[in-house]
Amino acid sequence: MLALALALSAAAWWWFTSEMPRRERERVIAAEAAMKQAERANSLYRWRDADGNLQITEAPPQGRKFERISRTPSDGIQVDGTRE
Repeated sequence: MLALALALSAAAWWWFTSEMPRRERERVIAAEAAMKQAERANSLYRWRDADGNLQITEAPPQGRKFERISRTPSDGIQVDGTRE
């Protein structure tokens, strides 16, 4: 009976010190991946073509700088930059 209690104690100690934190890390990684995928699904890409024309597409351009923008506007008014 004492040996069984020691074995169960050792198993519980192992679970709470190694297995449980590993599963929590896996959950965090999966949640971060899901958030990134949702962000990409809600994104458009703003960039300029070779002639300098503004383009907005659903896929990022190859070999060009681009800016990821959201499909849904944020609440309130945003002012970018200042004019003098």
